[in-house]
Amino acid sequence: MNILTIDDSATMRMLIKKTLQPDGYTILEADNGQSGLNVAAADKIDLFFVDVNMPVMDGLECVSRLKKDAQYANTPIVFLTTVTDTEKKQMGQSLGVNGWIQKPFNPDQLRKLTKMLLGI
Repeated sequence: MNILTIDDSATMRMLIKKTLQPDGYTILEADNGQSGLNVAAADKIDLFFVDVNMPVMDGLECVSRLKKDAQYANTPIVFLTTVTDTEKKQMGQSLGVNGWIQKPFNPDQLRKLTKMLLGI
């Protein structure tokens, strides 16, 4: 299963990779929303973890475009971010995201959520 983590923080991408890769997932990475869309176009992605605030293209715009893509309209997407803004959370819900995790994340919770969203 391919998981794409879209975050401008290389450290955060590494932490997600170290948490999930031992469970057998292939972790792909992108450092902004536009790069994430490019990766998603080249590979089949089963789950997305997306930061909200990023340069070039933010997470909200990235998710909006993914949800309009027939290939990814029903693919689980989770915002993994430091953002606590209620308005942005509501925007995420209206886009159809499946969850909102505050950074720093709990590795066990991330693994459980991943298994649940992937139906494992």
